[in-house]
Amino acid sequence: MITIKNFVFNDFQVNTYILYDKTKECVIIDPGCYSKSEKSELANFIEKQALKPVKILNTHCHIDHILGNNFVAEKYKIGSEIHKKGDFLLKRARDYALAFGLETDKIIEPVRYLDDGDIVKFGDSELKILYTPGHSNDGISFVNEKQKFVIVGDTLFKQGIGRTDLTTSNYDALINSVKTKLFKLSDDYTVYTGHGPSTSIGFEKNNNPFLCC
Repeated sequence: MITIKNFVFNDFQVNTYILYDKTKECVIIDPGCYSKSEKSELANFIEKQALKPVKILNTHCHIDHILGNNFVAEKYKIGSEIHKKGDFLLKRARDYALAFGLETDKIIEPVRYLDDGDIVKFGDSELKILYTPGHSNDGISFVNEKQKFVIVGDTLFKQGIGRTDLTTSNYDALINSVKTKLFKLSDDYTVYTGHGPSTSIGFEKNNNPFLCC
């Protein structure tokens, strides 16, 4: 049984997720912790729960979703896992940060590239990778079939979709990702988004103005 803990970090209000099971191994998805207090909040939760971080996972490599990567990597001696096309964004991360008036730690290199159909394992649990480009061309989603949830980054929101006016964004690709990948999941799947509240596949099929009707 996977437990999901959600934090909301940085000025972009990024959802950072810690997933862990009875073994206490955990993965950290989209570490957005930026300020000292946010980093402490994340670390204190991990210590209080006696968790052992084993992986950093990024749904995509936009600056708001990777601000805490270096902190987590150095503190817990673990690496990040991304889609290969995220390298383009990582190389430009400092420039993007400066554009928003942010200071960045060094940008860590990934230790593994993830692609459609790959499996990420931690403890007694696993997540299946769906390649879901559109908001960015490195977008991936993490699916757990036993508990019927998917973590989608900025591909899909409650009654919304990710922006497609950014570098490597593509509106048609995003709509295709949702309809041919995410909407193939059953209606009772919980959708954990990159920003804002969670939703469900069924709700979005029937209520998302970009995708229904």
